[in-house]
Amino acid sequence: MALDKYGIAKRIAQEIEDGSYINLGIGIPTLVANFIPDHISVVLQSENGMLGIGPFPEEDQVDADLINAGKQTITTSKGSSLFHSAESFAMIRGGHVDLTILGAMEVSENGDIANWKIPGKMVKGMGGAMDLVASADNIIVAMQHKSRSGDSKLLKECSLPITGLRCVTKIVTDLAVIKVLPEGGFELVERAPGVSEEEIIKATAGRLIVKGNIPEMKI
Repeated sequence: MALDKYGIAKRIAQEIEDGSYINLGIGIPTLVANFIPDHISVVLQSENGMLGIGPFPEEDQVDADLINAGKQTITTSKGSSLFHSAESFAMIRGGHVDLTILGAMEVSENGDIANWKIPGKMVKGMGGAMDLVASADNIIVAMQHKSRSGDSKLLKECSLPITGLRCVTKIVTDLAVIKVLPEGGFELVERAPGVSEEEIIKATAGRLIVKGNIPEMKI
């Protein structure tokens, strides 16, 4: 069975290393904050000027003055800090964020990402996406494997306006965990529970490499 958005976020949380500084993009990535293992300590960063984001608030914890870059209300963790967005982007552009987790509309087999605009549709702007993909060494994408129309979102080449070139390292979808190889190509790493290799191959338009017996995700 394909994962829902919470399952995708929970699987991505398994990729997080102790002591990391992490930026969570808008959409599914923000949910990762709720699944960070208790035994590790990380610092979540938001480009609107926050370090130390906690899980999403319960109803009685909501503070309308505390929001992330997606304008969702959030909590703060012990030792958190608030500052100007210019300082936040200095952190990003200076390479001080260890892991960036983003949503995407398309990813190519070379690791190109398109995640900010569909031509002909109103958009508010790119936000911090271009800075994040240009500055981070480790970028994980959280996305649905196929579009609403049933077309693959993992392509040979992106058809939408590009946010960044050759920058994605790993993709977690509702169907699979996929590594983007340095030389190009998608490598299947894990299957969602109950999802077959054949389903993933059929749903992937880019070059997909399948080596040996592919294990199911442990969620």
